[in-house]
Amino acid sequence: MSRKHKKSFLIQLLSKLAPRVGARFVLEPEWRSAGQIIYKNGIVRSVRAGALDLNHIGSSDIARDKDFAKFFMKRLGFPVAHGYTVFHDEWAKTIGSTRTIASAHTYAKKLGYPVIVKPNSKTQGFDVQVVFKERELRSALRKVFKNDRVAIIERYLPGRDYRIVVLDGEIISAYERIPLSVVGDGKSSVLGLLTQKQKLFDRSGRDTKINFDDPRIKVKLRRQGYAFTSVPPKNTKVFLLDNANLSTGGDAIDITRSIHPSFCKIAAELTKGMGLRIAGVDIMVTKGDITKSLKESNYYIIEINAAPGLDHYVTTGTAQRKIVEAMYLKVLKALGKKD
Repeated sequence: MSRKHKKSFLIQLLSKLAPRVGARFVLEPEWRSAGQIIYKNGIVRSVRAGALDLNHIGSSDIARDKDFAKFFMKRLGFPVAHGYTVFHDEWAKTIGSTRTIASAHTYAKKLGYPVIVKPNSKTQGFDVQVVFKERELRSALRKVFKNDRVAIIERYLPGRDYRIVVLDGEIISAYERIPLSVVGDGKSSVLGLLTQKQKLFDRSGRDTKINFDDPRIKVKLRRQGYAFTSVPPKNTKVFLLDNANLSTGGDAIDITRSIHPSFCKIAAELTKGMGLRIAGVDIMVTKGDITKSLKESNYYIIEINAAPGLDHYVTTGTAQRKIVEAMYLKVLKALGKKD
């Protein structure tokens, strides 16, 4: 007998909302991650693992490839972090490139350590790491190449990390993303605080599973002078990862109502310029924040996501759930129109 998998938030929401637009939602029963939305006018749209038929395949594929996406975003006039692609040895031979792990340190030195290493085609902060020296760089690249044949090395430009979700030129939501962290109570260890955080996620219905065995956590703690057994002082925030993805345990601060119109404009323009109707635009602000005008801020585009998952964001509050439900109702109406 096959095991049925839990429905994702998106699948549950589409099942709930489809009848409101006069459509039926048919779900593949075993894995529960693929479905079809069938409209009365005969239009059939598909959904799989968070990806809907709203964006064209080519535009979505370019957005998924971080290196290609950076080229087109830069061509459109948007600032991006300087970067360099490095290839798995076998793939480098196939395409006739010398850009392998052996050459990575030379470029990283030109950028200046620390640098960011990340897979070219993965999402949700998978294998993203800040490295400070050659040994760490080589280790991070080897880890990336277990799951991707292309890695990106980027200049490390820290700041405040934001996700802006755009649908047909309209800003649906905006929030600041805070990396996985714990706040000391003066008596609990880092491990104890992290365990408490996971229990809080579970109670709130947030489908996030913190990977306690993630080697990046130990590295991040060590750089701050901590270990899992350390007891942080009361009210001291300790960060456990460099990436701020909600899927890896990050927190969200909603700023949908306070985002400055100038940042709304660039998010909408970028989404349209990349050939997308719906997107999550990830922005790093190195000076100021997105409640201030562009003239008061320095920023660059981290990446653009053609299938912005909102499963984690929706659990941050009642208002956020209403925002997400309203957005997907608009998506269903848009999908029901002929191309």
